[in-house]
Amino acid sequence: MKHVELSLSLLVSVSLLAGFARPSADGDEEGWPQWRGPHLDGITTEGAWTPKGKEKSLWEREVGLGYSSVAVAKGRLYTLGFQVEDGVDVVWCLDAKTGEELWAHPYPAKIWNQFHEGGTLTTPTIDGDAVYTLNREGAFFCFDAESGEVRYERQLVKELKVEPPTWGFSASPLVLGDELYVNVGKVLSLDKKTGKTKWTSKDYGHAYSTPVPFEWEGKSTLAVFNGAGLVLIGRKDGKELAFHEWKTQYDVNAASPIVVEDALFISSGYNRGGALVAMTDEGLVPVWETRSMKTQMSGGVLMDGHLYGFDDSVLKCFGLDGEEKWAERGLGKGALLGAPGRLVVMSAKGELVVATASPEGYEELSRAKVIDDGGVFWTTPVLVDGLIYGRSNRGTLVCRDHRTPAPGN
Repeated sequence: MKHVELSLSLLVSVSLLAGFARPSADGDEEGWPQWRGPHLDGITTEGAWTPKGKEKSLWEREVGLGYSSVAVAKGRLYTLGFQVEDGVDVVWCLDAKTGEELWAHPYPAKIWNQFHEGGTLTTPTIDGDAVYTLNREGAFFCFDAESGEVRYERQLVKELKVEPPTWGFSASPLVLGDELYVNVGKVLSLDKKTGKTKWTSKDYGHAYSTPVPFEWEGKSTLAVFNGAGLVLIGRKDGKELAFHEWKTQYDVNAASPIVVEDALFISSGYNRGGALVAMTDEGLVPVWETRSMKTQMSGGVLMDGHLYGFDDSVLKCFGLDGEEKWAERGLGKGALLGAPGRLVVMSAKGELVVATASPEGYEELSRAKVIDDGGVFWTTPVLVDGLIYGRSNRGTLVCRDHRTPAPGN
């Protein structure tokens, strides 16, 4: 691990944090309305559920090829999948408790199976009565959440003359108040009701990571982790406030930054590693770097002053001083969700695993094989109202019942 000398007060304030900052959308939705949830941190506050769920899935259905996670609000679930035979991406709206199709919107798309099986990458975003989607080719839609009617659409690659990255755009839309932000290398601020552009940033390269909002020096700011590195841009006008170069093989910086008070944790795969980068008057300055947290896909979570995430195929816990607390092998390249005192993990074998979230060590509370279709499991699981949703890249979406039994049952 590499430490960079900073002021003692900065090191102490960052490394001794007992809690964590929760970046938040300007108006919380019920459920899990977007990528990384209502607070954009990959953590649910839901505590009334059991680690060991029912033996059989509540429901299961095929939604098409891809890695898109789910968004859930008002009893509806939204996700994306690619239908190989028809050559279309499909935006699905399902009943969250039964899996019944409420509406579906197909549109032409390419598979993008470059060194993997391809398919969809982004997650829908729910905001009130609207749902927003962006696909790997820059096709952007705003739907009526209830009916599926298209309110407006834009073809951003053609309009902005930007090049899709090697594996296609995978940053999900971000709604903050009346503002809608889309990352396609250039970051756009749109009027969410009309889709009209308010501002466009300069191009920061391959766009795989969803921007994260926070306040810095009294300014409403976005942290954007693109191929060139970590950039802070103002939400009001899109101007660059600070930049920290972070080069990774193939320019794949995919995990969303994690806000840690006056710092940001970033991490990438391909043997790159992670770093805690402080926001100072001089700009972005690394506090420490490590090769031991190489997050290639969906990113980790910060809970009670500790980072949990996948170092390639090893689940790890790190302190905010950059020291590794524990490492658990055998789960493979998976994805995880944070919950009060727990981690919800999808393993590389299609197992749903619940473990304690503690720096003292890894303790498994339950493990169940939930999907067996030969796919990979890079999609983040989601927990809403005691139901856990998991997905394989080959399109199997399952709903597992972890609801707390009613008294007397």
